[in-house]
Amino acid sequence: MPHQPSDYFELSTTHFADIFDNAKYVWDALPMIEAYIQKRLQTDRKPNITDYDLPPTVTYKSSDIYIGKNVTFEPHVYIEGPAIIEDGAFIGHSAFLRYNTIVGRQAIVGNSCETKNTLMLENASAPHFSYVGDSVLGQRVNLGAGAKLSNFPVKFMGADPLPTIFLDVDGERIDTGLSKFGAILGDDVKLGCNCVTNPGTVIGKGTWVYPLVSVGKGIYPANSLIKLRQTLEVVEKR
Repeated sequence: MPHQPSDYFELSTTHFADIFDNAKYVWDALPMIEAYIQKRLQTDRKPNITDYDLPPTVTYKSSDIYIGKNVTFEPHVYIEGPAIIEDGAFIGHSAFLRYNTIVGRQAIVGNSCETKNTLMLENASAPHFSYVGDSVLGQRVNLGAGAKLSNFPVKFMGADPLPTIFLDVDGERIDTGLSKFGAILGDDVKLGCNCVTNPGTVIGKGTWVYPLVSVGKGIYPANSLIKLRQTLEVVEKR
């Protein structure tokens, strides 16, 4: 099964390709996000939120935040930081950007969405009521309203030490080394409304997931449809 970053993302067209330089598996980028943000904040993305003309209801916790040009902030946004928000991004009403969030150019974190330790590449969109934790969204990814990228298995709760998530790659069981692992969504992936990806979901380029699907962990091929079949019964009210 494809597992390298280039299998999921067109690296020549994103400004964040170098986060994958040392990634053997595409999910190896997830624990690198924090250090990567700090590196960029010290070089070409100097923190500027203290000088940015923010709307009065937009608040932030850390000053380690870079905001590009022409970013739209709707009311009551909270940015925890560290964070990088690129040119033309849209941050919707009551969005909550937790630590280690990168929002690429023209990307959308919509109303009442929450992000954490996440990289959203250019034109990725989570426009309504989504949770995006410990994940990478490729270019032009779209999450339908209410889609959730779950990042922590229930069975891990209370464990000490925390277990890690395993994935099957080419017949070999691979330890990702991650206890928290949301989803890797390749370029042009679309999730339907109220879809949930379970921790450790990796979806190839161009695949669409139907609404209401609970996607089990694992690696899914590119250019596919992941469908939910249900039987509806309509009966007379009595």
